Amino acid sequence: MKKALLVVSFGTSYPETRIKNIETCEQAMRDICPDRDFFRSWTSHIIRRKIAERDQMYVDSPQQALERLIEQGYTDVVIQSLHIINGDEYEKITSEVLVYKDQFERMEIGKPLLTTFADFEAVIEALKAQAPNLQPDERVLFMGHGTTHHTFAAYACIDHLFMDKKLPFIMGAVESYPEIETILERLQRDKVRKVHLMPFMIVAGDHAINDMASDEEDSWNSQIKALGIETECYLQGLGENEQIRALFAQHLLDAVSEKQ
Repeated sequence: MKKALLVVSFGTSYPETRIKNIETCEQAMRDICPDRDFFRSWTSHIIRRKIAERDQMYVDSPQQALERLIEQGYTDVVIQSLHIINGDEYEKITSEVLVYKDQFERMEIGKPLLTTFADFEAVIEALKAQAPNLQPDERVLFMGHGTTHHTFAAYACIDHLFMDKKLPFIMGAVESYPEIETILERLQRDKVRKVHLMPFMIVAGDHAINDMASDEEDSWNSQIKALGIETECYLQGLGENEQIRALFAQHLLDAVSEKQ
């Protein structure tokens, strides 16, 4: 029986962050499944096209990857997503790949990063490990992507857990709640002197570079500075965090161990 491991991510056009984040996560998955041949796919058509034209680097979509596996005679495939929540992107993956399920003897799909309550607890421990030492009037502000999907509540949940655990952390989202306007009010209310901005995304790509850390007027960095609050930005994706990679690996191991 030919066995394959397919790791699916959104993708990135930044070579350095691809190596530091996506490829390190992929290697962690490969270490879990040494008996499986490794394959990669990215869900973003725009990014795949961009790097094909710019770098002559060709990455399959999930559908293309599965069709390649069928052509090459693989009968057992395990798919692990590098997505953070069970949102639109993850549901799109599952709906697209399940079309091919009957063409394999076995297909399993690993869960996203934040699936169970235990995942939330583990992610918070991982974030604590990468946070700098803080003074009482400092905060770490994590920028999540956000979503219009109902799973946007995952960001609010982790922010609530920060407060419940009395951690000097705040979770925000670019495209949903908790939005930056609410966060700015909190920073002023709590008389925060300095904010450390970190991406809550697998890669530190466009959102982290432009929406979070840039000097553009509407970036989080600029809006916080406009309040007279000092900032420090970290362009480090979650894929660089060893504990985050370990949690993805555990989800993959759970999928591999799933009994038919």
